[in-house]
Amino acid sequence: MTMTSEQAAWFADTFEKLVANVGQAVLGKEHVIRLTFTAMLAEGHVLFEDAPGTGKTSLARALAATVQGSNNRIQFTPDLLPSDVTGVTIYDQKTQKFEFHKGPIFNNIVLADEINRASPKTQSALLEVMEESRVTVDGVTYSAGRPFMVMATQNPIEQAGTYRLPEAQLDRFLIKTSIGYPDHASTVRLLGGSNLKDRSKELSAVITTQAVADMADLAATGHVDTAVLEYISRLCEETRSAPETRLGVSVRGALAMVRAAKVWAASQGRNFVLPDDIKELAPVVWTHRFVMDPEAEFSGATPEAVLARILADVAAPQQRTNA
Repeated sequence: MTMTSEQAAWFADTFEKLVANVGQAVLGKEHVIRLTFTAMLAEGHVLFEDAPGTGKTSLARALAATVQGSNNRIQFTPDLLPSDVTGVTIYDQKTQKFEFHKGPIFNNIVLADEINRASPKTQSALLEVMEESRVTVDGVTYSAGRPFMVMATQNPIEQAGTYRLPEAQLDRFLIKTSIGYPDHASTVRLLGGSNLKDRSKELSAVITTQAVADMADLAATGHVDTAVLEYISRLCEETRSAPETRLGVSVRGALAMVRAAKVWAASQGRNFVLPDDIKELAPVVWTHRFVMDPEAEFSGATPEAVLARILADVAAPQQRTNA
């Protein structure tokens, strides 16, 4: 059943309230908040490549407070073990049974701080839960619940002692973006409220986690015209055949775009996706999935420039279609 116009209007109104509420704690970053909520409602994950101290932890806490959800922060270090993330099975001598003690991954919003500092073995512990929202330990599968979102961070300037994220893991992030430093006016407001160490504690919940799951289900019913689907497919094919890339956008990346575009359209009160939605989301949904050719990269080619050229070359469908 396709989302109705009335449902799309309700979705957009609720989405605005969510963004405004988080905006009280994370000042001057409305666009980033919108992208993060888009990922949450598309049931995806976000990778932030940012310098320290830009408000990533505050954003995670504010999101959790807004949706009455739980959150946890995992500091990724070289000695972190997979069981430190997922949990461990321990034998209880009193009951003479093995009991599973859940790890920090079992929260609605999980901040994986400096994810590229952990070993590949530990990073691999996230692959199943990020793709399927479940964790398997000792042959037993546990659900991560809904909503569930990993917000991972990595420092773009200090690479000593880090491990490059494998392509399979990068591909599991719906969006890659950065918060960046606030503008002058927002910085002044932050400095004026320096007595508030955690602004998220001042927030009231807007909706419940169950309502978030319902919104995600509703967004999934948005209409995507065949012409728009063909447009997405052509763009993906061009990223794979571009001379500057070794790997372009995967099928998972194409599906991620459809999910994100449905949420993005609904957040604007539409129950149908436009080609402009694809163009607007493409830089944050697709560029981190490119594997660039080393020679082209050495010559100055960037994923952003390659994608911009492809978006300019591939004609978008002109017809505006709603359900």
